[in-house]
Amino acid sequence: MSKPLQILQTYWKHNSFRPLQEEIIHAVLEGKDTFALLPTSGGKSICYQIPGMQMEGICLVISPLIALIKDQVQNLQNKGIKAISLLGGIPQNETIDLLDNCEFGNYKFLYLSPERMQQDWIVERLKRLPINLIAIDEAHCVSQWGHDFRPSYLKIKDLKNHFPKVPFLALTASATQRVQEDIIEHLALENPVRFQKSFERSNLAYHVIETEDKLYKVRQILSKNPQSSIIYVRNRKSCLEIAGQLQSLGLKSTYFHGGLPAKEKESNMQLWLENKVQVMVATNAFGMGIDKPDVKTVIHIQLPESLENYYQEAGRAGRNGEKAFGILLVSVGDIEIAKKQFLSSLPDKDFLKEIYSKLNNYFQIAYGEGYNETFNFNLNQFCSQYNFPVLKTFNALQYLDRQAVITLQNEYSEKVSLQFTVPSKEVIRYMSLHPKSEEIITSILRTYPGIFEIETLINISLVAKKSGSNEKEVLKTITDLEKSNTIILHIQNNDSKITFNEVREDALTINRISKPLEKQNEIKVNQLKSVINFISKDQCKSRILLQYFDEKKTKECGICSYCVSQKNKISEESISKILSLLQNEPLSSREIENRLDKTTEEIIFAIQTLLENNKIAINTYNQYYILEWKN
Repeated sequence: MSKPLQILQTYWKHNSFRPLQEEIIHAVLEGKDTFALLPTSGGKSICYQIPGMQMEGICLVISPLIALIKDQVQNLQNKGIKAISLLGGIPQNETIDLLDNCEFGNYKFLYLSPERMQQDWIVERLKRLPINLIAIDEAHCVSQWGHDFRPSYLKIKDLKNHFPKVPFLALTASATQRVQEDIIEHLALENPVRFQKSFERSNLAYHVIETEDKLYKVRQILSKNPQSSIIYVRNRKSCLEIAGQLQSLGLKSTYFHGGLPAKEKESNMQLWLENKVQVMVATNAFGMGIDKPDVKTVIHIQLPESLENYYQEAGRAGRNGEKAFGILLVSVGDIEIAKKQFLSSLPDKDFLKEIYSKLNNYFQIAYGEGYNETFNFNLNQFCSQYNFPVLKTFNALQYLDRQAVITLQNEYSEKVSLQFTVPSKEVIRYMSLHPKSEEIITSILRTYPGIFEIETLINISLVAKKSGSNEKEVLKTITDLEKSNTIILHIQNNDSKITFNEVREDALTINRISKPLEKQNEIKVNQLKSVINFISKDQCKSRILLQYFDEKKTKECGICSYCVSQKNKISEESISKILSLLQNEPLSSREIENRLDKTTEEIIFAIQTLLENNKIAINTYNQYYILEWKN
């Protein structure tokens, strides 16, 4: 047994590799620079985790997906593998401690966010590590023609100077030919071994369905296919509304979006993973790292921003190899709505400058200050204060994030502070009248002794743990205390965190980073055009997707909405011609085939349809005749 397979079986409990994984691993183990394009569900992480485990030293993984990094580090740690992450927003003294652990603690994996490559002192510390492999995930981010360009990725090739003998492994799930060449050039890959798995998913039927009542159509689809499903929507509001509507229709559903508390995300995810609910209604925050093999149907209720997104999201269906459906529901007016929403929300240089300036003012950051400071952030509150459009503002913040000016982390947090406003004897009296709250109140008083004198920030999960209760019970207790005028209570919800990676320089910063903005907006316009082409063009949907990714396909898939409609047209024509022939005399299937310019499959399908609908019958001579003509 090969060493990589042994590691796979020992730690990942799989008996064999997926296509191309083993070949990629061997190329890396031979010390070769490697480029791998594995579409969604291809198992990219195994390609660096296995060689990282086999070789002496530590594997450096660079990825922009913070949630995925956290998930992978946790999964590796659960397997007993020493892994650590170095993300934005970690104070310098903690960062130094983490790097010391990597240097002296026998760690196998160090995950790094790309903006960390902008900091020279971190690169200097990396030089001291025994790095055995540098894996670049989401490698398309290095290309200005990719759908998620990040200038911080351009710094990665500098590592070649410091680690000339260490192989680079560039991984992506979606890249056109132009983007692939960019990846190889901008990462300075030397004669890379290239692996590319076809984008074709032969078991996945892409269906574009026109309907005026999308909820009715969703109910129809999910009733016909009662297996595990995902419905993608554009925003959090739609998430909650659609999940609620499905529940009222008797379809067990839950929901997932970036603004949910971590525990609610985990709870909802488990309900769906364990098939306790059929449907997960989600924004595009859901799916990264999710590998549920039995998803039968993925439905998009609104147009996606790009075919890259659509391919990855629809591709979460049918990973067990069984027939599955990627369904895009379209109504009259959807194209115009998408144009208005997507194109009007693209920020220009002036808007970007205003957002950056107001963001610094919002957190009271002075010129020349703010470096490495982290703040809780609520997007809606920020937009409300300055009267900014939410989506356009979010896109501007994302651009600042990708330019490494800030780090935007979509993480829900709840800040709770309180102060008792009555004497301690009144609190004791309250507890005697509300004995169910006694343990919680006692835990708060013991944990925060100065809470009578000053408003104090409290840790809800810690209080829950100490009192033997849960967080919901703690929150109910303190809201009841507020209602009884026993405490002053402030609860602040934040759906993200922002870390400033540079000192404030307003115009200087924006002038430096605004040059690629126009090109990025042009790419987004073209991506939307490709989506419109996908839904509008009378052509095999699988073929359109493959052509978009520069993959030539001559054969139609036979199972998408276009191919099915063509089959139906063909069968209707064949049925009509067969009935005309049989009006004259009974005929065998061979005789029918000889008289019609149709394939055997088309003739058989048409005959079966006529038999099932009791239009024809077969006699003792194996001849077909029209039932109404029978004497």
